[in-house]
Amino acid sequence: MSAKVLTKAAAKEAKIEVIEDGRGSQAVHDVVTAMRAARRSGTASVKTKATVDLSGAKPWRQKGTGRARAGYASSPVWRGGGVVFGPHPRDYSKKVSKSVRRLALQKALSERIKAGDVLTIDKFAVSEIKTKSFVELVRKQTDAKKVLIVSDSFDDKTYQSARNVKPVALATASDVNTEQLLAFQKILVTPKALEKLAERLK
Repeated sequence: MSAKVLTKAAAKEAKIEVIEDGRGSQAVHDVVTAMRAARRSGTASVKTKATVDLSGAKPWRQKGTGRARAGYASSPVWRGGGVVFGPHPRDYSKKVSKSVRRLALQKALSERIKAGDVLTIDKFAVSEIKTKSFVELVRKQTDAKKVLIVSDSFDDKTYQSARNVKPVALATASDVNTEQLLAFQKILVTPKALEKLAERLK
């Protein structure tokens, strides 16, 4: 059950088109940027001079005190006053079309295939719920520390054994995204996962 490097010829047999020209780079940038932006909570908020809980009375009279004129205690130039142009709750999400997302996924997968970072494996499953067994199975396939394993599905034993192994991630072929394909040193893929990826890239 040793892993083999997925060549461009093998990818073509699996009906996965490998992008050879420069197209798709901008799509990858747009999709990854949109994914990271969508994870931002956008909850940062400050109070302006209108919302600070201070008295609206004039601190002292306009003339005759020798001090600079002041109209309200919530002035932004005063300690404890409002903030000018500060952050307020907002939505950072960006819209990306389906065609751009598909192109980005194809481009990311193509680059990893051309770099020799995609390995094929017949199946990936552990016989018992044990982290040590999971780690040993991964190490038999590759020496890379950060590994993404893509399959059509995983059983509960494999999922539970992988929970505490942070450098290794499991992803189904229907859910794997562009950012994941770029974030790991090596990618292990099963034949059924390749079929599903080929369907997604049509």
